[in-house]
Amino acid sequence: MEIARPYLLFLGDVPDTLAAKTAIGIVDWRRDWCIGQVRLPGCVADTGLSDMTIPEGASAGARTLIIGAVNAGGRLPDHWIASIVEALEAGLDVASGLHVRLSDFPEIRQAAEKHGCQLHDVRHNSMSFATGKGTKRPGKRILAVGTDCSVGKKYTALAMDKAMNERGYKSSFCATGQTGVFISGRGVALDAVVADFISGAAEWLSPATDEDHWQIVEGQGSLFHPSFAGVTLGLLHGSQPDGFIVCHEPTRTTMRGVETPLPTIQQVIDMTIQCGQLTNPDIRCVGIAVNTTALDDDEALAYLAKVGEKHGLPATDPVRYGMEAIVDKVSAEFGTP
Repeated sequence: MEIARPYLLFLGDVPDTLAAKTAIGIVDWRRDWCIGQVRLPGCVADTGLSDMTIPEGASAGARTLIIGAVNAGGRLPDHWIASIVEALEAGLDVASGLHVRLSDFPEIRQAAEKHGCQLHDVRHNSMSFATGKGTKRPGKRILAVGTDCSVGKKYTALAMDKAMNERGYKSSFCATGQTGVFISGRGVALDAVVADFISGAAEWLSPATDEDHWQIVEGQGSLFHPSFAGVTLGLLHGSQPDGFIVCHEPTRTTMRGVETPLPTIQQVIDMTIQCGQLTNPDIRCVGIAVNTTALDDDEALAYLAKVGEKHGLPATDPVRYGMEAIVDKVSAEFGTP
């Protein structure tokens, strides 16, 4: 799947920033690939790009409209279809990370055929995955796990990969969600893989490598989330991590979209080790990544110091303060490059 650039990002009319995390993630890591954003009336999210109409984006050189917003269940709202058809009529390809296929909508399929445009469904692929085997394979892996969904696992993995490469490690980012695939150009949207094959898909995504090569695997969901724990567990077993980083948002009391109380960081550490030992008996936690967006600088630093001391682990905000402390921990635990 080759998605033509530059991108025009479609945010629809989503009610909050988290619902547009696909678009925001692309901008944060690949801003130079983006022309602007399209927002419908009532949209609360904002990537910081220039607002454009679809014709304006096409005139500015955009080649693909990225559906950069999601809702529960990955559905395509009926009132977004007109904008997608408009983009196709303007000669743009359309790429989606939703669970539904764009070609399942007759208006979209017919417009794509009429104008010779491509439809990319990033959550769907033609790969056939085996079931997971759990056999130990060469190479080293770090997995981002979370106390909840949408707490920064993708950003943590990307920042860790960047920091390890800067320190001289052989490192690569493994995308497990639609935004990560848009950013990296390769990966598997694990939440669209049939349940029996999730761990096998994770094994395919993080295959045997040289012993000194690190694969930094984007996490999904949470072992404690009643909606998404199945994907999280399959990813944990299949990625077979040597180390993991716990990702946390400190102001939440319940998990996103449900009334389930948020687990503690220690509960996540203990459960990840207990479950992860099935495929890697030596699994260990190497750090804590905290999304401190809701805290001012003094509050963030105080919270990180408190959490780090409590758990005896380096704690940082990957975006705000970088990943050096966690890379230092990896060096101490596993050796320098």
